[in-house]
Amino acid sequence: MPSSDRPHRDTDEDAASEKGELRQWGEAFIVAFIVVVIVRTLFFDLFRIPTPSMEENLLVGDYLFVSKLHYGTRLPMSVGVPFTSIYVPGVSFPYTRLSGFSSVQRGDPIVFNFPPKQGPVDRKVHYIKRVIGMPGENLSVRDKVVHIGGRPLPLGRGMQQYWRVTKSDERYQIPRARMQQIGVSEVKPTQSATTVRVLGTPAAARRLHDFSWVESVEPFVVQNSNYSDLMYPSGRGYTPDNYGPVHIPARGETVTLTDANWPVYKPVIVRYEGRDARQMTDSTFAIEGERTTSYTFRQDYYFVMGDNRDNSEDSRFWGFVPMDHVVGKAIITYFSWDYERWMPRFYRIFNPIEDGELFREQTVTQQISDSTTAGLRSGDRAVRPDATGLRARRPAEDGSRRLASAPLPTNDRDGP
Repeated sequence: MPSSDRPHRDTDEDAASEKGELRQWGEAFIVAFIVVVIVRTLFFDLFRIPTPSMEENLLVGDYLFVSKLHYGTRLPMSVGVPFTSIYVPGVSFPYTRLSGFSSVQRGDPIVFNFPPKQGPVDRKVHYIKRVIGMPGENLSVRDKVVHIGGRPLPLGRGMQQYWRVTKSDERYQIPRARMQQIGVSEVKPTQSATTVRVLGTPAAARRLHDFSWVESVEPFVVQNSNYSDLMYPSGRGYTPDNYGPVHIPARGETVTLTDANWPVYKPVIVRYEGRDARQMTDSTFAIEGERTTSYTFRQDYYFVMGDNRDNSEDSRFWGFVPMDHVVGKAIITYFSWDYERWMPRFYRIFNPIEDGELFREQTVTQQISDSTTAGLRSGDRAVRPDATGLRARRPAEDGSRRLASAPLPTNDRDGP
């Protein structure tokens, strides 16, 4: 009967409609996933800052937009699950990079696969540091100041390191509320009651130097022989504040191998160039079984450091970054989450990330020296102008406060 067929027909139509909607949603999800994989593989990727090694320019909880187009997209070198460290062992592809519209420059914040880690290059954990040394350059650190080819490279804007601050009276303190305003992250006591160790930016060093009760602001230089075995290469007496010199390899560059530079170049030749290499005598070496006294590098290498110079595990500790490990350039902070306050940092959303422009200023020591000289030439009376060229003024004028016995605020946070 016609009437008995209708409910059955409606049920079939409902089931077909329901199955059609599920299929549409499934197809939409698959298409979206494919698009995300293609875009993040070829054009850009998204990363989060987990440690304070790049503060104050990049903070823990910043989410970064990283361009792969700047230096050219690096094609996959392994087969595995996208966006994970899971891969198929034994399956690999040669390093291939498409053309980009710029090259790596000094000051660029680059994301790269951590070189010392074992496994396929594109499955290694991601790091972000700033390029300090370029291919073919000689780099050294002298009393905390980086030198490129013998010329000093200033601590850039927004970068921070430890400073030794000497006070005229131990009772003066930096008010906790003002620390962040002037760019100070930490204040730690030392064995001297009138000297503190301050973690701050170049701007903070200048502001502190202008306080009437501050007698001097100097880089806090580590003198610790225990660092020697931790540096790259080990056993040379290097520290993070007095390092090198080392020569950074460049593609096509031929170097004479010696007993002195072999510890620097052996990890590069074996680990990153994939060559069988060993030392035969003090002056002869074997590359792929052939005796030689020289080697020509196959790719460019970079020396990178963190903006938080004294809380960064970087090239000083594990060596150079090969070009085939470079993922891309961090160009914008698209979101930021404050884990201490448990809320977004709205002022950092869609902030561009500075590159080489950070280094366009004088060194802090030059600025302090210049201001001191200017003050001494200005005809001030015999009263010492507190090392800045400015007359001494009352504590209230520089925002400081004098406490009888209150301890200095400390923050023992460390990070890679």
